[in-house]
This record gives sequence, structure tokens and C-alpha cells, in this order.
Amino acid sequence: MSKKDAAARIAALTKELNEHNYKYYVLAQPSISDFDFDSRLAELASLEQQYPELLDPDSPTQKVGGDITKQFITVRHKWPMLSLSNTYSEQELKDFDTRVRKVLGDDFQYVCELKFDGLSMSLTYENGLLTRGVTRGDGTQGDDVTANIKTIKNIPSKLRSTGYPDIFEIRGEVFMHRAAFERLNKERVENDEIPYANPRNFAAGTIKLQNSSEVAKRPLDCFLYFLYADNRDKLFKTQWESMQALKQWGFHVCEHTKLCNNIHEALAFISYWEQGRHDLSYDIDGIVLKVNSYAQQDELGFTAKSPRWAISYKYKAEEVETILKSISYQVGRTGAVTPVANLEPVQLSGTTVKRATLHNANEIARLNLHELDTVLVEKGGEIIPKITSINTAKRVPDAVKIAYPEKCPVCGTILVRKEGEAVHYCPNEIGCHPQIVGRIQHFASRKAMDIEGLGNETIEVLYKKGLIKQIGDLYNLHRHQSILEQIERFGSKSISNMLNGIEKSKEKPFEKVLFGLGIRYVGETIARKLVLNFKNIDALATASSTEIAEVDEIGKRIAESVSDYFSSALHQQQLVELKMQGLQFSIVEQEIQLKSYKLLEKTFIISGVFEYHSREELTNLILANGGKIMTSISTKLNYLVAGDKMGPSKLAKAQKLNIPMITEDELIKMIK
Repeated sequence: MSKKDAAARIAALTKELNEHNYKYYVLAQPSISDFDFDSRLAELASLEQQYPELLDPDSPTQKVGGDITKQFITVRHKWPMLSLSNTYSEQELKDFDTRVRKVLGDDFQYVCELKFDGLSMSLTYENGLLTRGVTRGDGTQGDDVTANIKTIKNIPSKLRSTGYPDIFEIRGEVFMHRAAFERLNKERVENDEIPYANPRNFAAGTIKLQNSSEVAKRPLDCFLYFLYADNRDKLFKTQWESMQALKQWGFHVCEHTKLCNNIHEALAFISYWEQGRHDLSYDIDGIVLKVNSYAQQDELGFTAKSPRWAISYKYKAEEVETILKSISYQVGRTGAVTPVANLEPVQLSGTTVKRATLHNANEIARLNLHELDTVLVEKGGEIIPKITSINTAKRVPDAVKIAYPEKCPVCGTILVRKEGEAVHYCPNEIGCHPQIVGRIQHFASRKAMDIEGLGNETIEVLYKKGLIKQIGDLYNLHRHQSILEQIERFGSKSISNMLNGIEKSKEKPFEKVLFGLGIRYVGETIARKLVLNFKNIDALATASSTEIAEVDEIGKRIAESVSDYFSSALHQQQLVELKMQGLQFSIVEQEIQLKSYKLLEKTFIISGVFEYHSREELTNLILANGGKIMTSISTKLNYLVAGDKMGPSKLAKAQKLNIPMITEDELIKMIK
């Protein structure tokens, strides 16, 4: 694959995976199977490794999927809630074991846990009392759902034993037993409410209810499985040891967790539960392997997204055959046309499947789809499954091959497909209904301008009434008060909230405005980089693509897209209107304050266990004094801060490269 083709594929995968992360973590409405998501994530990671210059810091491979709702107070995690690396391959598990043994030798154990299909949760206890429950969110910060968590009967509000730290966090999974899910879903159907797709979605939807008394009516459960505390290694030496203590403190710990002495015992555990999971009262979708020793976990460390001392093995999804009835085509805000397969309804994983994702024209061609084909559908508990293959033996005589449309299914404009890209686009930016509405919805969304009172349905209504046809029209809605009052379900209070939200959006910083414009390839991180470099919209709009590409980690593809956007007369006029309305188009700079610059331009790696400080405390000391933490030993490393039980591989590499090794005390002396 050429670099140009790789760039296009990376962009397409990034956009698709970010959307799936939002649907899964925020909306609790996944539209793709776990296996399909992980396969695409692995493809993206491989391309980024092959072309590191194309790696976007905002890439799904660098982030923990997910986002923050605005229904609850946002709380920053003291210890980030990282996701685990996933695999469906026994060989990849063995490769993981080989990597671990390369660092640790053969003297270590695995804790093997069931991988619950629920909602990740972090609980904080102070002096034995539950003080906070926070969702995973984006891994860095999450939603405070304490009132709802306290209604779950298996989560203790007060610990019944002693020996616990004064303050600690415990991680776990909130879930719903299948019997409760089926009973409550039946009630929803009887009340003419939309049923949930699976227990995981029901649990996630319940936790996000505003009324805790309603949460209490739904029987949620929670397994706890990981402890965080300052100086944790002084309390416990291993994950297994801490799990036994959690049981004594009164926490609900899964009884099926097992301590394994090697990868062979772990694989036997995985094999047993592949069938045994069907006998459980709750859903699991795999097994998690964790290195048992905390010191060895510290030695293995982390990547940007996940720990190197743990891995998740996922069971493959179930499959069924059904008939392809037709294909419909959806148009997004950028003009991208996405095909969706409409299927003869079939039961799969406890739900009725009617649709399947097809992604793009390449996927249709790869499958060699024909009308009324018998297709094999795979699903792992999510809403929209995937067509994996065709049963050509059952193909009807003279079946017509599916041809991708040449014209937009909405406005009839001839579709375009740029060289090296998989997606077809409708270029009718000013006359294609879903594009216009989608751009305005993106502009008003929480991650962009966060306009309160202006939801997607409201924007759709305003467009159909002819009140808005582009972003700038939002800021003229106050002139149409009388028309707004005549629209059904538009009460005076909702109109007031909407108009106030639009007015307040004028205070949003430049980076939010730039992201909200919806420039292709410009996500939140790229918008922030452009803002920090060019300072104001005029400097950015007049910059050449070459100048834009010189910004750190931007690259030619993004630069050309930004340059093309600002060269459009339509966009130039839109910017003039938004400037006149008073939106923020320049940066307000802030200075970063450090304690000192004593470690400026010096790089460190911290390894081992220390007497007076935790690794986190030493990391914070280095950063606060201008130093930088590195993730691997190389010639660019200035110091290795060495503690007890440091891994042999790091020690050997540091000695080979003559990297200076310093003690905890010597580091402290450097900043005094």
C-alpha cells in the first residue's frame, strides 16, 4: 500500500472507530460487533506503525474509546481507567506470554478473570465509606453517578471489616443478570417502550438515569476486581492477595477467578469457559489475563492506551444465515455515503437482527453481493451485526450483482470517490439535506459548541421549517420568535433555553469553533494544534497548505483539506457572518507554571519498587521540575531511576547503553 493510500485508509478508519466509540460508551447503543471493531482497530494500529508520520494523537489507538455525557458532574480519575489489548487468537495470547517472559523470566503467575459484558465503574472509599462512583468516561475523566451506584445492593456503602487503606479506589463492572433483563424488557414492550438490545445496554442506560429512585427499581449487580491506593504495594504484593482482602471487606468478587501458574493453565481456563459461559446467569464475552505480582506489573508498565501486564481474550461471536432483502444508503454530514444491508429478520444472540453494516463499496465488492443472496451474519451482542460471507450454493438463478449507486440517494447528485479512498461522497454541500442538517448538528454538539436546548431533532425541525440552512442562521433565530412559538412542541421555556444556549455559545474558545466548523480530517486534537500554531482564524485561512503541513503532526493530507476549506467562497462568507455574530476566532493564551526548571531537557525512566515514594509520586516530581518521562530505554535517555526488583531486561539494556542509574535519594537531591 502506498503512503497516500495508507493516509486515506487511516483517515477513514479513524473516523469510523471514533463514531463507534461514541455510540458504545456514550449512547450505550453500539452499531458494530466487538470483533469487527477490534479488527479495524488492529488494522489502524498496523498502518500507524508502518507509517508513524501519519499517526494522529487523536487516533482511536491512542485513546480509550469513549466520551463524557453532560448529564452528570465530570470527575477526573486519579488513576486513568485504561482499556485492555484484545485478541481472538490463541497464538496472540502465547505471543503476549512470550513478551512477558522476556521481561520477567519464568517466575510469575497469571490471575485469570471472566470478562464481564457490563459498564466499567470506579468506586472511591474514604475511611470505609463509599464516597463516589464514577464511570469510565473517556478513561481520563468520567461521570459522577454516586447516587445511582448506592442503590446497587451488592456494593457496600460501609465496609464491614478492617485493614483497608484510609482512601482507595476499586474498579469493577456493573451488569444485569439475563433473567432480570428479560423480565424488565418484557415490561417495556407491554408499556409500548423500545426494548433494550442486550443486558449491557440496559445496565448502561440505567446507570445514566437522573432519578436514583428509578435506578433502585432495576436489579443491577456489580463485580469488583482491581484495587488502587497510594503505596498499594506496601499493603499487598499481588493481585490475588488483594482480591482475597476485597472479599473480607465485603465486596462482591467473582468466585470463578483463578490463579494460573503458566500460559497453559490459562488456556485451559479459557477453553473451559468458552462453553461454561452459557451456564452463567450473566453475559461474559471473554477472559482477562493479568500478571499477578504488583511489582512485576510495574516493571512491565503501560503503553499509551493499555497495560503491558494484561490482555483480554474475546470469544468469537455467533453466526446465522439469512436473506439479503435490499441495501439502503445513508448520507452523512461530510457527504460520505454508507451502505446498510436490510435482512430477512433472524434471531441471533437473543435479539432479532434486521440490518447489517456494509461500510463502503469495497466491502460490497469483496463479498460479491447479489440480490436476494443468502448471507452469513455475525453478532456479538451488539445492535448492528456484520455480513461475513455469502452462501453462493443458495444463490438464486440469474441473480443480479449489487451495483453501488452513481448518484446521491437523497439529492441525485453524481457521487465522487477520490483516488485512494474507499468512501463515495456527495459533493452537493449546499443542497443535500442530510449534509446540511448533519453539519449544523455537529456544530451544536457537546464536543464542539455544546449549545444547550438545541438537540438533533430540534435542528431537523428548524431546517424543515426553513429557519436554518447553514450554521450562521442559528444566530439569527432570535429574530423569528413568533414563528418559533407556532411550531408544535416548541414551548416558551424551551425556546428561551435554546436562544440563550445559542447566545452563550459565542463565548466558546477558538478551538471549539474551529472543530465545530466540521472541516474534513480536523478532529479536536488537530483543531487544538492549529489554534495554538496560528493563533487566529485570519492567519490560518491565509496560510498555504505547505505552511499548515509544517505544524507538528499535521501532514499533507490534513493541510490540503484545511486549505481547500478556506479557499471556498461559501466558507469564506460563512466565516464573515460568524465573525459579525461575535464568535471567538482568536486564542487566549495561558502560561504553564512549573515548580522549577532543574530537570529541563532531562529524560527519565522509573523502574522497580522504592522505599519512600511511589512510582507515580516520582513521576510527578520529575514533571513538576521540567523533566520528561520516557517509555523505553534508548540513547536518548539521560537517567534510569532504579529501585528494588527492577526487571533484568531493563537493567541489561541500560548497562549496554551506559545509561546512568540513579537512586530515589539521588533524584530528590537533583531537585533540591
